[in-house]
Amino acid sequence: MPLFAVAVSPMLCAMGVVQVLGLVAAGLTRLTEGTPHERGCQWLLVVALAAVGGLCGFALQFGAASAAVCAVTLTLMTMIAVFDGGKAG
Repeated sequence: MPLFAVAVSPMLCAMGVVQVLGLVAAGLTRLTEGTPHERGCQWLLVVALAAVGGLCGFALQFGAASAAVCAVTLTLMTMIAVFDGGKAG
């Protein structure tokens, strides 16, 4: 039996890719803070938050677990973007 014999839905893979890109956008927003690229990354994050937020509603048709994973991703994106980590003065 091959190692990858389990069939995975392309839709679930696409949803996973959108979530990973959303997390990357949140990380880029934090990393570019104070640089000339900050504004562009903030707009990228707004688009990514909208995409993952819409994905949360779309994921309901795949079950509560899929929607919960999207909601957790959305929460992590928000926390990454707003967490200061002791920089506040």
